[in-house]
Amino acid sequence: MNARAVEPRAAMLFSSFVALIFQVVPLPAGLSIVRPAFLVIVVLYWSISAPRAGGLFFPFLCGLALDVFQGAVLGEHGLALVTVAFLAIRFHLLIRNKPLFEQALIAFAALAFYEFIVWCIDGFSGHTLNAGLRWLHPITGGLLWPVVSGVLARTHRPR
Repeated sequence: MNARAVEPRAAMLFSSFVALIFQVVPLPAGLSIVRPAFLVIVVLYWSISAPRAGGLFFPFLCGLALDVFQGAVLGEHGLALVTVAFLAIRFHLLIRNKPLFEQALIAFAALAFYEFIVWCIDGFSGHTLNAGLRWLHPITGGLLWPVVSGVLARTHRPR
């Protein structure tokens, strides 16, 4: 069977579109502080589960879309997402064989690394740095990883 025929590109595009909507929808101040980076979690999942489906171009486009919707420095989230996706694609066989708890810890580390890259770019470009509250996003993302991976695993047949 052809490898391209089994890649879940439709599920990947739909889930990333839904995650982008969840990422940019306005929330009250109390909830927006703890909102995880949904788009990063979805891109991380697809980079681990189907690394050849989107490659590195898919995370870059998702990051550019996030930059446009949030009004950030153009390419900021694209660079951070490509970096996290590259590491996930590089080590996808190791991550995929871990138990769900360890995958959640790896997702937490990847989300913290993503936030660190965005924090550095914000600092270099002269934007305000709300360093304290920014680090709650990886915690909630790591806690949400088992749920998101369980939901997204039902959209395709993992190999």
